Amino acid sequence: MKEIDFIIKEIDTLPPKVLKEVADYISYVKYKYKINDEPIKIDEITLASEKSLAKDWLKPEEDEAWKDL
Repeated sequence: MKEIDFIIKEIDTLPPKVLKEVADYISYVKYKYKINDEPIKIDEITLASEKSLAKDWLKPEEDEAWKDL
């Protein structure tokens, strides 16, 4: 099985709520390896990373670390 066929098969098994995160990750990888010729705006990068970073932002230890700022 070719890699692309495997990836498509795996994506087809994901629930819809996870597909947005997969799409965000694909955008990140394309940006990281400069696959797109289109420049990515900082706002788009921020929005794309917000969901994955929120997992860390919402931890109690983060609140403790930033409470004095």
